[in-house]
Amino acid sequence: IMITRRFFATSVLAGSAAVIAASATSGLAKSNTPETKAALLGKAAHQVHYKTVDIDGVSAIERASDRFLAHLLYRFFRRFPRLALEDRVHVLPNETESTNSVVVAEPRETRRGLPGDPDDSHSRYIEAAIGGMVIGCLYLPNGNPAPGPKFDYKLRRFERLRSYSAELFELEFPVAPVADFNGMPTDLDVYAPDRWRDDALFRPEVRAAYAELIAMGWTDAIRLLHPEEHVYTFWKYFRNAFARDAGLRIDHFLLSPSLRERLEAGGVDKFARAWEHASDHAPVWIELDDG
Repeated sequence: IMITRRFFATSVLAGSAAVIAASATSGLAKSNTPETKAALLGKAAHQVHYKTVDIDGVSAIERASDRFLAHLLYRFFRRFPRLALEDRVHVLPNETESTNSVVVAEPRETRRGLPGDPDDSHSRYIEAAIGGMVIGCLYLPNGNPAPGPKFDYKLRRFERLRSYSAELFELEFPVAPVADFNGMPTDLDVYAPDRWRDDALFRPEVRAAYAELIAMGWTDAIRLLHPEEHVYTFWKYFRNAFARDAGLRIDHFLLSPSLRERLEAGGVDKFARAWEHASDHAPVWIELDDG
């Protein structure tokens, strides 16, 4: 995600960790309280330039992700070339042995982990106040096989996201929960819906959980911009899925009402999926006006 006076967000989602290019900010500290979030929003406005890349574990930075990162940084520095020397790339490893995590670097975070389960050690949600808005970057688990314990855990995570999203929504901040939801909301988001009905990414419980978020008032940015199109963000590595365009849309940008009003454009950089050693996810991006 890159946040500037003009918000341009690109998320390359290949599974687990996140690489961030961000300019330094000052005076931001961790806090989960609404009052401090409000203060952080004011301080962070127009200070930060920020971008994330999700990759298949930190070790993959030196191999498959190189070209993705170069592509994202090219977008960034093409628009803001004078910032090139000021920006840094950060990696924050997961606190557990699992590589399925989402991380963030400077600017300072406002929350790490979804509330609702103090014993959940998987760092799969992280949030920061950036450019006058709150960005929550998450990874929801795959959940297969379903039914089963992994699927039950996924549904609990969805419920915790729904509950916390309701708190954020009521605060009327500009907020965007983004990244890998591991779920296709509708038949339009999967190349062969009937083949996926019993999969943990497309079971009725998952679609219902996502629909609850939309009913709450969040806007699915890509679907709003492309209401009738088959837009995919993920293609498996086997059975020639990418060449057949046998894809899924599992990576989403949800926007609060104030950000929806600023939404100008969005899409998927599908061409990046064709690169050698590419992620099975393609970059997803949106643009907001200056606000």
